Amino acid sequence: MPPAATTVPDADPDPAPVRDGEPGTAGRPRRARDPRLLAPAAAGVLTALVFALATALARSHPLGPYTRNVVDLGQQYLPYHAYWRAFLLGDTHGDALLNWNSGFGANFLGDIGTYLSSPFALLVVLFPADRPELALYVITALKITAAGAAMAALLVRIRPADRPGPWPLAALLGAAYALSGWTFNHGASVPMWLDGLIAFPLLCLVAEWARTGRRPLLGPLVVALAWAANFYTAYMATLGAALFLAVRLLTTEPTEPTGPTGPTGPTGPTGPTGLTRPTGPTGPTGQPAPPPARWRLAALLRAARTVGIGVGLAAPLVLVVFRGTKYADPTPVTVFAPASWTELLGRLLPATANVNTPALFIGTPALALALTLPFNRAVAPRVRYAWTALAVLVTLSLQWEPTHLLWHAGASPNGNPYRQTFVLCGLLLIAAWLSAAPGLPRPPALLGAAALLAALALAARTSTDIDGATYPAFGAAALTALAAVLLLRRAGTAPRRSAPLAAGAAVLLLAAQAGETVVGGARIEARQRAEVSWAPRIGPWQRAVAAETARADAWPAHRTDPGELPGGNEPLLVGGEGAEVYSSLTTEATSRTLDSLGFGHYAKGRHPVTLDNPVTDALFSIGTRIRSVPAGPVRQDAAPRAAVTAATTPVPPLVTVHPAGDARIDPADSAFRNQELLLGASVYTLPAVRRDGTVLTARCPAGTALWFWAPEYHGTAALDGGAPVAYDGRPPAVRAPMAVLGTVPADGGVRVTLTPAKKKVRLPRQSVGCLDPARLTAAVARLTATGATRVTATGHTISAELPPGSTGTAVVAVPRTPGWRCAAGDAEPVPARAHRGLLAVPLDGSATRIGCSYRPPGLRLGAAAGAAALLALLATALLTRRSRRKAAGTTGGRQEFTGGPHGARPAGRDADYAPRRTGA
Repeated sequence: MPPAATTVPDADPDPAPVRDGEPGTAGRPRRARDPRLLAPAAAGVLTALVFALATALARSHPLGPYTRNVVDLGQQYLPYHAYWRAFLLGDTHGDALLNWNSGFGANFLGDIGTYLSSPFALLVVLFPADRPELALYVITALKITAAGAAMAALLVRIRPADRPGPWPLAALLGAAYALSGWTFNHGASVPMWLDGLIAFPLLCLVAEWARTGRRPLLGPLVVALAWAANFYTAYMATLGAALFLAVRLLTTEPTEPTGPTGPTGPTGPTGPTGLTRPTGPTGPTGQPAPPPARWRLAALLRAARTVGIGVGLAAPLVLVVFRGTKYADPTPVTVFAPASWTELLGRLLPATANVNTPALFIGTPALALALTLPFNRAVAPRVRYAWTALAVLVTLSLQWEPTHLLWHAGASPNGNPYRQTFVLCGLLLIAAWLSAAPGLPRPPALLGAAALLAALALAARTSTDIDGATYPAFGAAALTALAAVLLLRRAGTAPRRSAPLAAGAAVLLLAAQAGETVVGGARIEARQRAEVSWAPRIGPWQRAVAAETARADAWPAHRTDPGELPGGNEPLLVGGEGAEVYSSLTTEATSRTLDSLGFGHYAKGRHPVTLDNPVTDALFSIGTRIRSVPAGPVRQDAAPRAAVTAATTPVPPLVTVHPAGDARIDPADSAFRNQELLLGASVYTLPAVRRDGTVLTARCPAGTALWFWAPEYHGTAALDGGAPVAYDGRPPAVRAPMAVLGTVPADGGVRVTLTPAKKKVRLPRQSVGCLDPARLTAAVARLTATGATRVTATGHTISAELPPGSTGTAVVAVPRTPGWRCAAGDAEPVPARAHRGLLAVPLDGSATRIGCSYRPPGLRLGAAAGAAALLALLATALLTRRSRRKAAGTTGGRQEFTGGPHGARPAGRDADYAPRRTGA
């Protein structure tokens, strides 16, 4: 039997658990309770429990009566997860490429990559269709739990395998990472970002594998999973992991590249910094450790290869999302304005909330441990200085525009400019672990941290983010943590009572960290409900609309629009096919086309809303419209109710035939005129409007319907004798849809009274149109007679049979977005043309059939990149297998015991820690 090889103390061989009686470190039996399993398991349990307690204390659904659906949680993630469940169970009209429900046809693969590609999203199928809120809450809690477990797993693995540190502390710090202020203030209401929270510690583990030359196949798969789950936050997590790797390479010494069973590098005497120095070839392969520069370069190249292959494997999704953002409705350019240092320091305290400042809270006990690192002489100087410098530099990078842009992939985001804060929270907790893992820091380090905490609390006292619970929670946590420290100090001087004293200290530390987090998380949830937009819980209103929509659905004979509900993305939530869509990838083509026709929007154009107008219903073949009358005010603490009705009217088919001619749209022109041009008939009377302050007067045919279009107007408008109609125009974020004010009286006189919310009233040139129902009926009949005789739609295609001899242009009632290809008859499909913003196919009279299909932009290139990355991964697997066979051959065949995972370690000091000094 060959002798057991030694390994470098700072290199973690990531051993598997060993049962009692099996050889362990230095030939001794290892305990069955492996800290590498206990720490993540305990962190996960603690994280889930604290998050649930915070939800219950905030009285949020499902542990209380109040809605959790604030901002995008209710308008995007909830409806997308509801639709995802239906899609996975085969209950949707579209497929993975196209969603027929939203925006009259939208890129669904891009939305999958943006909102739904996390493996956790698959869990929606386990919940009833009418309980999407419960499903989303459980998914959110599981993601946060996984983040805590992943961080705890990382912490115990950056310690030597024979000295992993106290696993309860790793569990506590892992939970602190998962339950940071960033999680409560941002991640819990934007669940897709939580995948980045999980990704950061996992990618740091991948960096460790690259540093030690391990896991060449698993590493790229972890990167691919992270980038596919949410490439936006995975990008930030990758930058953070790169910084982690850089510091690890600076603070550790070279090891021999991984052999067939683990790291096999030699070790030798410890230098003055506590870092291990190589002395000669003592590993099974007999190869000395490489020079430091070459070793570090090799580790960086391994890391680059791992990231490159992993990102390539995720490319089929990532490139579709990336290309989708290029065609998305552009948001206004944002100029980065750093938060004041008072506000930044204040966010380190509990119960603070603000989307415009970095959410840095990690818990007062955890923060105190992190602040001991600069003063902790038990830690090797190189380690102490490097990690302290990294935390300071990353904090400064939050406030400098060039690094701000680097963190956000070159584009300053609209809203929440500190989305990368979770990386800094993770780095602070790694610092806390490095300082406290070898034991309780000595009094000088504790006093230094206490002084910094006091200065921080004093400097933040004027922060506008401070809540009434901030300082009481901070003080209680600090005092409880101080009691825990005193107990631990007492345990060190009373050996007979050390166990109960240490247990009591652990309980106090847990109470301080968890209690402060529960209070802070609950206060943040309550403040969000009071300060930002929200949507009510799912209840009888939504269920009634879903039932009516299902009964009326006749796709693709015509569309069924579920109408307006409180929230957003109604067709995803309750079914049907309408204009409503809210996605980061809503195309500019869709927004501009709908804007030009009088539709409204939110979110600067990425959230078009439905328009209850008979002309646009005819244009988009909306044959059935669901209308709702609320039973009372919509409340935060109750599910909404409404009286729901369905109305069906004759409309043209989804494919109609128009004469060849001008196909442009002009969003700045009259929406009434744009509707008529697309309809091919004059159905409005467009009167000259006289304006006298806030009163508009005009004349129209008696009995026509008076429509008022004022997309930038904020206030109410009322026809004499009619009820006021609200308009919510707030450019550029919100555009108000046109609305009917009533019926023109018998004398034809029209008088509209405006009650603006602001002094300045800006109206379009043609703000009033009077719709003649008889002319509209005639236009619908003509389009029906000359339109498609049959329409067929599959997952991402639509085809129609046309009357023989059709000439001009076949217009498909779908916005002409990039990715559509169409053809007439047996012709080869080509990129679709546009007719006033809709899909168009030229007709020469010979074709009796047209067809269009959709392929998301970037899919072909992404598939090619994914295939190349897969080949690279297979090549890596073959080379790894070959090198391991070669290494096994040089050592005379398979070894029973080697330096990985259970080889003996040399006596000596920790690679990351300096020796304690007597009396220090």
